[in-house]
Amino acid sequence: MPMVDLSGVRPVRMGDLDVEIVSGRDGSLYLRPRAGLGHFPRSITDCLKNWARTAPERVFLADRGPDGAWRQLTYADAWVKAQSLGQYFLELGLSAEKPVVILSGNSIEHGLVALGAMMAGIPYAPVSPAYSLVSKDYAKLRHIIELLTPGLVFAADGVPFAPAIDSVVGDDVRVVVARNAPEGRRTDLFGEVLATAPGQALDDAEAALTPDTVAKFLFTSGSTGMPKAVINTQRMLSCNQAMIASALAFLRDEPPVMVDWLPWNHTAGGNHNFGIALFNGGTLYIDDGAPTPAGIEKTVRNLSEVAPTLYFNVPKGYEMLTEHLKANEALRERFFSKVQILQYAGASLADHVWEALESLAIASVGRKVMIITGYGSTETAPFASTTTWPVNRPGEVGLPAPGVEFKLVPNADKLELRLKGPSVTPGYWRQADKTAEAFDEEGFYCIGDALKFVDPEEPSKGLLFDGRVSEDFKLATGTWVNMAGVRVGLIGACAPYLRDAVLTGLDRNHIGALMFIDYDAVRLLSPDLTSASEAEVADHPVVRTLFQERLDGLAARSTGSSNLVARAIILDSPPAIDAHEVTDKGSINQRAVMRARAPLVEDLYRDPPPSHVLVAARKA
Repeated sequence: MPMVDLSGVRPVRMGDLDVEIVSGRDGSLYLRPRAGLGHFPRSITDCLKNWARTAPERVFLADRGPDGAWRQLTYADAWVKAQSLGQYFLELGLSAEKPVVILSGNSIEHGLVALGAMMAGIPYAPVSPAYSLVSKDYAKLRHIIELLTPGLVFAADGVPFAPAIDSVVGDDVRVVVARNAPEGRRTDLFGEVLATAPGQALDDAEAALTPDTVAKFLFTSGSTGMPKAVINTQRMLSCNQAMIASALAFLRDEPPVMVDWLPWNHTAGGNHNFGIALFNGGTLYIDDGAPTPAGIEKTVRNLSEVAPTLYFNVPKGYEMLTEHLKANEALRERFFSKVQILQYAGASLADHVWEALESLAIASVGRKVMIITGYGSTETAPFASTTTWPVNRPGEVGLPAPGVEFKLVPNADKLELRLKGPSVTPGYWRQADKTAEAFDEEGFYCIGDALKFVDPEEPSKGLLFDGRVSEDFKLATGTWVNMAGVRVGLIGACAPYLRDAVLTGLDRNHIGALMFIDYDAVRLLSPDLTSASEAEVADHPVVRTLFQERLDGLAARSTGSSNLVARAIILDSPPAIDAHEVTDKGSINQRAVMRARAPLVEDLYRDPPPSHVLVAARKA
């Protein structure tokens, strides 16, 4: 595999991705990796067994304890404790029909419950803590419990989760907590469970594992907002890590060290990042921070103590981190000292953030650090494609990983992507109708996105994200609107003050936008915004003036009605999880927002426009 050493970029060993392209009779293009998929274990827990034997004293997981100090779990300890948990689960009679549900976030205990369940051949389902702690009606959590019929529910701390458990979890379901058992129901303490002695039942269950064994259920929101349970098999988890290691070849050179906050109830944190540590014998420091004003301080503390060898974050996280890297030389020197690559996902990285990361790396280590991005979904385990070169524009997704075949199907003026491979889910748990809808006649998963070539004459340059095929729409004039392109342009024009936007305009005369602002960033615009309510912030003259100027500037650069955001409304409340407007990972459900805020959508098209509607001034 080649050593990628582009001018000015710190050298890092990356894999060599390449594809052959075959044309189908219907005009479809099949992109097939030239490199084959290498060996991968039958189950991801085989990796734990391997490292417990070959590197027993190496730290696998670390998190912050109640006293703020790092707690550390070695591979040997993880193996022993996971065995005890696996035996305990078997003695309770748990199975795929009665799986384990985890309500709380990332922790050593969470990781051990997951490993113990998988070792015993029992699926587990990590659920967004927001469904228990933020939601008021527990509708999504109730739906999940009814769909899975769990035999056991785990929460790290019983007190904050007690209301949700009491509301939706039946008395016949065993509850396990690490601390603070809720009152009024039978609860086992995690520490006591660890006293369970592994026996023959666990040996038999572990020996019976196959690549087809269901490892876990991950939830993704459907068009109605109610989550679907994506089946994740052992094959998916294991082969996906082999794919990652083939692309990020440096992972094979030394055990990776990661500092990561991405939640394990998402495929990026729970499959991709947790799996990278486990598959490659690395160490994962669980970052208790988040890309929020309070959370970033915790992330900074953690990165001040631990130097990662690769780093993942969302664009907002990088944006907040760069401000601390600029101001804190010691943090900057430690952060860039060992890091091989920076990877982002979930949205486009703003130009000013990108430029800051590059200049800060040069100031620290004399070279830029490679920034890459990839592509995938919950249904693809998630890793499906990546760049193995530095990206230089928003939307690059690279080339498919070994073992993953892309099918690009003509759809109007786009190429709709479909995927096939051993890392693709077999379907949705107990939802045969949704499974049937998700695959085409050749067995390709229909992901709903469109891609295009960076350079049609040179496919090796990779692919670009080209929006959701189901989200593009026509104006009343018959003009097509590329929703993703317009949305990215609007967010970029309003950076760093706009968190997300919902575009309107289907069968209307112009494009409108409902704008979710970044309240933390906007409050810095004026001292009297510091303690203002969200509604007061949205209506403040300074805020309205700023967004009016940004909207006018975007309009001046537009080329026609297909990319002109003619009117916009600054929303006075964030997206609501109970209205299905937002998933727990922060992505917006476009249809749910327009449904929940239908009167505001109509306001975008009233003449004359109401006073709260911003109207773009386009120069003649």
